[in-house]
Amino acid sequence: MTQTPLYKRFAASLDNLLADERVHSKLQVVTRGLTVALSGGVDSVVLLYLCHHYVQCNSRLALQAIYVDHGLSPNSPKWQAFCEAQCEALAIDFTPVSVKVVAQNRQSLEAQARAARYEALDKQAYPHHALVLGQHADDQVETFLLRLKRGSGLKGLGAMQARTELPSGRVCLRPLLTSQRADIEAFAKTFGISHIEDESNLSDRFDRNFLRNQILPLLKSRFTGFVPSVMRTIELLQGQQALLDEITRADLMHCLDEQSLSVTRLAEFAPLRQQNLVRAWLAERGVQMPSQKQLEQILTQALNAKADAQMAVTLPAGQVRRFRDNLYWVCEQAPRQSYSNIALAPVMLDDSTTLSVIEGKGIRHPMPDEQVSVRFNCLNEKVKPLGRSGRNTLKHWLKDYGVPTWERGRVPLIYYNDELVQVVGFFVNEAYASSQGLNWKLEDARNTQDR
Repeated sequence: MTQTPLYKRFAASLDNLLADERVHSKLQVVTRGLTVALSGGVDSVVLLYLCHHYVQCNSRLALQAIYVDHGLSPNSPKWQAFCEAQCEALAIDFTPVSVKVVAQNRQSLEAQARAARYEALDKQAYPHHALVLGQHADDQVETFLLRLKRGSGLKGLGAMQARTELPSGRVCLRPLLTSQRADIEAFAKTFGISHIEDESNLSDRFDRNFLRNQILPLLKSRFTGFVPSVMRTIELLQGQQALLDEITRADLMHCLDEQSLSVTRLAEFAPLRQQNLVRAWLAERGVQMPSQKQLEQILTQALNAKADAQMAVTLPAGQVRRFRDNLYWVCEQAPRQSYSNIALAPVMLDDSTTLSVIEGKGIRHPMPDEQVSVRFNCLNEKVKPLGRSGRNTLKHWLKDYGVPTWERGRVPLIYYNDELVQVVGFFVNEAYASSQGLNWKLEDARNTQDR
């Protein structure tokens, strides 16, 4: 088995993918094992056998298989029993898991099942195991055609990557991506590897099945070498996307100002590059990609509005806003609540931050008849900061300190009775200043726990 062309291609691909793990992995974790996504179909069962032989040659790796029951077929108990028997024969750890696919508007059943499957695989796979998936070259061509039909751009037409990461950081590997279905089926026949047939694969109501059953066979019979030709095209597209990603990262480094985007630097680029840059900036924040119309609206308002204009472009999960020369991604947040008579005790706020007090330069200690409280959004309160001339509203001072409009109401304000004595993180009331007093500070509670 290890001398067959399929195994040699598989092993070489897996060797390369695992060798690159420290370069690509966000978590910088060495893979200690492989977890096969086992459905019982010919692709996944052959993958199981290939991984079994690979692990025998690489004793540092453990092996696990997971069967996911989507609850969509009455035959799923039989398929699970078949997969369990295969793993038992090879002495491979077997984990069955059931998921519930809930119908949602504007999302296909296939997409919902796929999302549920990946979530289950991620949760059930052993720690430090890479998920190994059985997608092959024919699947890749189907994906390319499906995305071509949807009008996808460069990234979408690049189809599946041999290595990806789930949001958790779990690595997914596709070592059969350069092998064709015919080679996998021939391998199974040669070595007498049995498998199950999912009856849903025969239904052409699913787009992928229609391509698999009706279109690809015609294309293969008409055009010699059709699958390898499409695979070369996909490889070129992936290379071009990698180059574009490199340029995009350089553009982001040029334009980023902490988490915001400099409008002045954004304006240095041509329109297409501006659009690409804004998309990448939003993607880094986990924002669903805006439509072309929304993207044009963001750029038009950002580049043409006056510096003090109240720009706000609303997207499903939040807003793109401008303050002075920068663009910000702003999610809607509930107003913060006030806390009365807190004395000098730490206060846990509603966003995992803690308001605590330390001894030192700041405000004087409260008098016995002064109650300490925390308030928010008192923007019309007048105060004179230490070292500044004249009294003015808190709104004026926060603008002067460069606090964006939408953040001003969330700045903690320390009061002694009804007197504003400290604007946390910015200044103290000159009338209450003390070199040997108290200073309230805002800390991330999670960082504090880590320490």
